[in-house]
Amino acid sequence: MENSHNELLNENKRLKQELSLANQQIEQLQDAYNKALREIERLASDDTKDEMQADLSFDPDASTRQLRFTLATVMYADLRGYKTKNNETRTQSAVDELDQIIIHFAEIAEAHNLQIIKTIGDAFMCVGGIPEKNRTNPVDVVMCAMEMVRYTKRQREDIADDNTFWELRIGIHSGPVNAMVSGKKKFSYDIKGETVNIATRMAAAAERDKINVSGYTYELVREYFVTDYNGVTPVRYHGDLEMYYIRRLRPALSVNKKIGEFPNEIFKVKYALRQFTDLQETILDKLERELPKSLKYHNYKHTIDVVNQAEIIGLGEGLDDGDILLLKTAALFHDAGLIVGFDNHEFYSTQIARETLPKWHYTDEQINKICEIIMATKLPPNPKNLLEKVICDADLDYLGRSDFIPVSNDLYEELRALGKDIDINTWNKKQVAFLSSHQYFTTTAQRLREEAKESQIERLKQLIVEEPSDPS
Repeated sequence: MENSHNELLNENKRLKQELSLANQQIEQLQDAYNKALREIERLASDDTKDEMQADLSFDPDASTRQLRFTLATVMYADLRGYKTKNNETRTQSAVDELDQIIIHFAEIAEAHNLQIIKTIGDAFMCVGGIPEKNRTNPVDVVMCAMEMVRYTKRQREDIADDNTFWELRIGIHSGPVNAMVSGKKKFSYDIKGETVNIATRMAAAAERDKINVSGYTYELVREYFVTDYNGVTPVRYHGDLEMYYIRRLRPALSVNKKIGEFPNEIFKVKYALRQFTDLQETILDKLERELPKSLKYHNYKHTIDVVNQAEIIGLGEGLDDGDILLLKTAALFHDAGLIVGFDNHEFYSTQIARETLPKWHYTDEQINKICEIIMATKLPPNPKNLLEKVICDADLDYLGRSDFIPVSNDLYEELRALGKDIDINTWNKKQVAFLSSHQYFTTTAQRLREEAKESQIERLKQLIVEEPSDPS
């Protein structure tokens, strides 16, 4: 009996050891998998990087693969008119006319960064948010639809009997989609799922030259467009779905407030602020991958902190959306140059910004201002305008916060890793001197941080160990 008990104990011990070893192997495999993913991202070309990030079954040798996107916006455009009112088939010239319309629709869609989906006959479908994930795709699709309607109306005006021209009805819905990708060098896409089905239902419920969007898409774009409620339509498994017609851009966001067809500068800034979240994810991912691991302070977390504080201080100073956009973008890039090197990294940051921002539709004027703001973070700070004062205060916001000591210690460890020979006592003395001479530039930062900064000096003094005096 005793032998059996001992055998059970030994067997239990052996199983625990095997389980521990298996867990270690799993962790090692997970680390290897994560490293492989990072290497794939690093080596991927700009054309295929985003596909791989969204891929559910990536196989570089496969001709077809499936991807899933959690938020895409599908547009289904129904062109009616293949039969005349007398139920006669249209002439070949009318069919050629349809081909020209489809070709022009494709050009409009590509201009709005939308992916064209293969369709047959008198329909056109495109989707925003694939293969590159973005948060602007609902707005992009609606803007594209408005341009398609304008084109169709212009074509109809050139025809004496407008009843003979093709009728356009557009349906739009936002949601998750599954995309089948084919090709190795040049990709083509086919999408499936409820989002596609609902978009087609929206088109079926639309009137001529109307853009009918689902209630969900409406919630995503309502701040940009004037809409009319269009009732509900039954959809299987979803019940009655609300619908809205897109009428025009909101007056405050359009060049011509009476017509509302074309966006003004206010719209462009509002759109860019929405797009900033996508830009921020891209740059933070780059910083996390490429910044030296020895940077305990100047890491991507510090960048997030400066972006947030720049916005808070900027709003406190009464800056408008255009200036907030410039500030947040400058804060996002201000330490990116550390990827290149520590010395003169502010300049390298401006180089990365100048290379990146045109792809995100920033103007030359905006980029120049952003680079000036970035250079203002170079120590010692000497800001020349309010935007530069805000970025300087945001960069050193931690001086007046409760987490000053641990953040200061991170900076100390970073300097030590970079070869700076300094002990912690000397470091704390330098910090006291720096804090004592430092001043926040903006009234907002002074109000929020100045008093707490003074308490940090007292905390640091308590950490300083006074060296014994030389008896000689």
